Amino acid sequence: MYRLTPTGSVSNSSTCRWFRRLLPLAGVLALLPLASSQFRHAHPSVSATTAALPVAAELGVDPVQFSPEELQELERRFGVHGPQPRLAQLFSDGIIEQIQPLRSHTINRIEGLRPLIRSESRRQGVNPMLVAAVLFDEMRHAKPGEDLPLAAHSGLFSTHGPAQLGLGEMQKQGLLPADPSPEEIAEARELLLDPEQNVRLLISKFGRLSRELNLPRQRELQASGSVADAKALATLAYLHNGKLDYPRRILRHMQDPELHALLYGTRRKPVSPLI
Repeated sequence: MYRLTPTGSVSNSSTCRWFRRLLPLAGVLALLPLASSQFRHAHPSVSATTAALPVAAELGVDPVQFSPEELQELERRFGVHGPQPRLAQLFSDGIIEQIQPLRSHTINRIEGLRPLIRSESRRQGVNPMLVAAVLFDEMRHAKPGEDLPLAAHSGLFSTHGPAQLGLGEMQKQGLLPADPSPEEIAEARELLLDPEQNVRLLISKFGRLSRELNLPRQRELQASGSVADAKALATLAYLHNGKLDYPRRILRHMQDPELHALLYGTRRKPVSPLI
């Protein structure tokens, strides 16, 4: 309850108490990503992520928005997991994005997979930036201990490896029978735990989905130059994770300069000033 001074204003002590209570909330809000002022002229329904796509921004189209009819069709054909809880979205966008050591560690892990990502993506006709963006997101959201062999074989976790793939995807790719034996399940989990095999399975998954969706295969899909391509990439991301907030994050990661440099740049060792 407020305690009023004789003049009717809130007393200093009361103000201080409420100010101290608001400080934790202010700290949480400070973690949430703010849209850049460069997007202030975009269509009201277009987010900062979409405004980063030149063609989409010009047309006022948000390629990561799915209509009810689109969602029903995707659910009928592929099945979905449902919307991401708001609290989980805030955790992903507000906290995970701000942890710099985790980001650096993830970038280093992806760098070790770079040759495989580029060669296998080229072979399958998949944009390697989509693969890198998914790995970047999934690695940072991995549950502690889930890739330990003992935990994986216990059945406690349904997905494994850098791309968070499960036995169901192996069955869809014909690598595991519909009714596998315990030995076959154990072998499949070992395959999922192998980082390189896991990434190959992810790229093959995008290749499989692209064929089923009749997406262009003779060229890479480019989110920055085509609304149709951005929509296709958002659909692939959605079908991988099944959460409606996921495609927006993936398209944002695909615009990340550090990920671009990792895949397409050349790292040079610094020259010592003493030489």
